[in-house]
Amino acid sequence: MAVNKLDQAAQEAGIALSFLSNKGVSESISDETKRALLAIMDTPAGKAPPLPPVQVLRGEDAPPLVPQGSGSYRWTLETEQGESFSGSVKCGEPIALPAGLAEGYHQLALHKGQQRWQTRVIVAPARCYLPPQLEKEKRWGALVQLYTLRSQHNWGIGDFGDLLQMVEHVAAQGGDFVGLNPLHALYPAQPWHTSPYSPSSRRWLNVLYIDVSQVAAFQQSEAGQSWWQSAPVRRALKQARASDWVDYPAVAELKLTALRFAWQAFQPAAEKTPAFQQFLAEGGEHLRYQAAFDAILAERSQQRSDEWGWEKWPEGWRNAHQPEVQQWCAQHEAEIQFWSWLQWLAQQQFSACWQRSQQLGMAVGLYRDLAVGVAQHSAETWQDPQLYKLKASVGAPPDPLGPLGQNWGLPPLDPHVMRERGYQPFIDLLRANMRDCGALRIDHVMSLLRLWWIPYGEGADKGAYVSYPVHDLLAILALESQRQRCMVIGEDLGTVPQEIVGLLRDHGIFSWKVLFFEQQDNRYRLPEAYPHQSIASASTHDLPTMTAFWNEDDLALRQQLGQFDKRSMLNAARKQRARERAALLEAMKQAGSGRSLRAVSADQAMTPAISQAIHHFLASTGSALLGLQPEDWLGMEKPVNVPGTVDEYPNWRRKIRVPLEKMFTYKKVQALLKVVNEGRQGR
Repeated sequence: MAVNKLDQAAQEAGIALSFLSNKGVSESISDETKRALLAIMDTPAGKAPPLPPVQVLRGEDAPPLVPQGSGSYRWTLETEQGESFSGSVKCGEPIALPAGLAEGYHQLALHKGQQRWQTRVIVAPARCYLPPQLEKEKRWGALVQLYTLRSQHNWGIGDFGDLLQMVEHVAAQGGDFVGLNPLHALYPAQPWHTSPYSPSSRRWLNVLYIDVSQVAAFQQSEAGQSWWQSAPVRRALKQARASDWVDYPAVAELKLTALRFAWQAFQPAAEKTPAFQQFLAEGGEHLRYQAAFDAILAERSQQRSDEWGWEKWPEGWRNAHQPEVQQWCAQHEAEIQFWSWLQWLAQQQFSACWQRSQQLGMAVGLYRDLAVGVAQHSAETWQDPQLYKLKASVGAPPDPLGPLGQNWGLPPLDPHVMRERGYQPFIDLLRANMRDCGALRIDHVMSLLRLWWIPYGEGADKGAYVSYPVHDLLAILALESQRQRCMVIGEDLGTVPQEIVGLLRDHGIFSWKVLFFEQQDNRYRLPEAYPHQSIASASTHDLPTMTAFWNEDDLALRQQLGQFDKRSMLNAARKQRARERAALLEAMKQAGSGRSLRAVSADQAMTPAISQAIHHFLASTGSALLGLQPEDWLGMEKPVNVPGTVDEYPNWRRKIRVPLEKMFTYKKVQALLKVVNEGRQGR
């Protein structure tokens, strides 16, 4: 059957003409959607260069580099290691690259007369890095939403000082890592935008995680210490610490005020501080514009507190490279330096946590989380609008849980622009997030293969899948993983295309196995069914806690929030949950994790014995890594996030019930972690 011109153009742009629904039925994409996405992509037409802008080589089966066009070319190759090679080649014949080209980033140039074309040649390894200890051993760690941590010294939000404590406590209990929520930069001048999965930038850190008490310049500031000891500040601090929910506006006001005092003390020495100057030089233009964005947002928020995103700024300010912005930056160098300094402080403190984990002998130590994208009107899109398609957003197609589909409000990265730039934006992103950690979790790892693009203003059901150069991206991921000695975990939950499952496994990327999902035909998979190349957990930040799952607190909350249209839907969910509890109980008994549960009924409320049995079951799985949530150690019921809600529930704010100083002294926590250690060691 002949393909019409519209379909041909869509396929050439990477737009899928259909998709397989979760029912296994092929659904066609409408012509209106194809036209809308083609207009959004606006791929420029022109004469193709003799070679692509980038070529990724991996293994012996790598495709040859064959120049197109007519006649002959002279070629030169400059390797990353500083070697030079040259030769000549006829069109249609492969370039004879030197044998055994080292892994890395090399520059190939073609010459014909006065014309010159550049191609980046990337040579990548076969697999991502794996710590030697994990080749055969099994380790566990804590999965922590950093902002939820309480302590006697923090300022109402978990910070890098708390993370340092957490690393030490987990290591002392036999754990190997602390897994974290995305630490990406948010909007310090508009702290009510709290989701770590809708960041302002994925390359910089959330400065509200700075532990101000560790900042020497704050201790040295007489004005800062006077402010700090004042009665109103002490009351505000006490209230922020005591709250069961993070009060982001109160925390931001306290921390940014304190850090302003600290900056006044540090500023005279800024130019004479080599480490800070080196940080500025390495951050370059990207750091400068991130700081400028934060500074302009802070200035405008004082005047218009309800203004959200650069879209509402005057037209001459909606792009970092416009003359008005450049003039403002030239006149506000000190302000840009201040916000850059905050990034330096955050990086220093996070790095100290990583160094401590290595001193303690943790094989993984810290793992970071890479969100799938940035918010529509963020610092990233402001300073590099060509990289993002701002007239589209990404999400998910319709399914039974979301009949209208999902729209995440995140503009997609343009795969064509990434390729034109030799994948440098992707490389920079990986390097920023693999820094100072032993593992990187990639949220919605399927985005390396495809993303569901939705034309701006349309419903999620009017979208289509757009493909990404998955083989190239996975090869670069393996190269950076090996260089940074950082293993990779792929969040592959939900509908996973079959074509990427094998690719992830072959590239050494760990799969995610969530207990609640590891069931089939009302039976839970037994521990031996979990592959070694995976991380197991009971739950995630988007799912109920272990206690809430067992006691059906999550169903009661969803009913309260109006997520069940009819009473019959709630009753059906409760019946299904009862079956799941009974099946889990049976699986634990089969696996030998439920010896103490012989008299326990599936209708019984959560007890320490049931919690220990579930933890032992998870610890016995074949997964090399096991991630545990402190909420489950403490029997907490409230979730940190309820998907599908915005204002209905205070997402990303709920704190851990007890402070860090007490958590690991509880006998029930110590007993539970002892069970986990025994399960991991096969006892």
